[in-house]
Amino acid sequence: MERIVIEGGFPLKGTITIGGAKNSAVALIPAALLANDVCTIKNVPNITDRDALFDIVKWLNCDINQDNSTIMIDPRNLKNVLITEELSVKLRASYYFMGVLLGKYKHVEIYFPGGCNIGSRPIDIHLNGFKALGAKVTKKGHKYILDAEELKGNTINLKFASVGATINIMFAAVYAKGTTIIKNAAKEVEIINIMDFLNNMGAKISGAGTDTIVIEGVENLHGAKIEVIPDRIEAGTYILIGSLLGDNLKIDGIVPEHNKALLEKLSEMGVKYQLEEHSIIMNKSEDLKPINVKTEVYPGFPTDLNQPMSVLMTQANGKCVMEETIWEKRIGHYPYLQKLGANITLDGNKATIIGKTKLNGTETNATDLRAGAALILAGLIASGKTYIYDIDYILRGYENIINKLSNVGAKIKIEKI
Repeated sequence: MERIVIEGGFPLKGTITIGGAKNSAVALIPAALLANDVCTIKNVPNITDRDALFDIVKWLNCDINQDNSTIMIDPRNLKNVLITEELSVKLRASYYFMGVLLGKYKHVEIYFPGGCNIGSRPIDIHLNGFKALGAKVTKKGHKYILDAEELKGNTINLKFASVGATINIMFAAVYAKGTTIIKNAAKEVEIINIMDFLNNMGAKISGAGTDTIVIEGVENLHGAKIEVIPDRIEAGTYILIGSLLGDNLKIDGIVPEHNKALLEKLSEMGVKYQLEEHSIIMNKSEDLKPINVKTEVYPGFPTDLNQPMSVLMTQANGKCVMEETIWEKRIGHYPYLQKLGANITLDGNKATIIGKTKLNGTETNATDLRAGAALILAGLIASGKTYIYDIDYILRGYENIINKLSNVGAKIKIEKI
């Protein structure tokens, strides 16, 4: 068993370089299997979700070669076999193999996906999209069987702008006959990255980044190359850390526009930062104004930054309100923030945070990926030592987070117990 140990209160100075986007990479890796030749993906983050996807790709008899952050996937010997429960429960993104294998072979068998426990995460929007294309869906216990004699393009209206469903339907539709139109599509920048990869293979997709995506089916997809975009959530997490502890801390390799909603809220709080073309320089802000934040689908304030943002709110002078509208269980970190000394009152998915409060190190548990990130933020500003358990959640989504923080002056390490 391992835990993260943090000794808080040290200023952070130097440069943190942002890696490839987790939420893009976990879809690009399955997408490579749609091609009929070798695909190359650059800037793939070194996270455990990547490794879990590699296990599934190898299970399906595809070769993977890796050179640092560049991977080459050869799908020419792909075997469409049952994806076991042991493999699928390791991460949420295993569901992308549904759309990929259904699109390519008109048949897929897979167990229900895993991932963080941040609320009810049904995949009915995905399944309804597959059905609209002509697939029959059978559920046997925790296993799904999807079959189609053929897939035909259709107009699909999503009841919620789901990122996963938008991408999965794109995967299934690229080989469908005719034209598929996805309405109320998610607009996240990661979806544009996926579209570009598929179009590089020979797909005919337009509209990613808007609420209407059009896919014209093709008969063949060839090998292609793509580079994973920078991770806006990783960037946002370190930007928040810099707001609390930065001493000319540079966050490099970002796309500022991707974090526009966060930066607007930080400006409202009085956080001082210097924005450059592909980087941002952060300094500790002493006199933070209270604000209200409500999470929304992109381009609104991202749900994935709810939990880290709530830590910054504990250091504002007055009452802040954080309201979560996407996932009903993004609240697992709050009891631990309270244990650290934060003044927080919960009312469903709305947290009222009264600051400024001094935090004191204690023992905590990461209940999900972004809760773990929030506890790291809290530990970095708390007096004394903070211990974080269940750290696998954190390592599945943040590339080399311990080294990145240590290199800029944080007193943080992983220790075996």
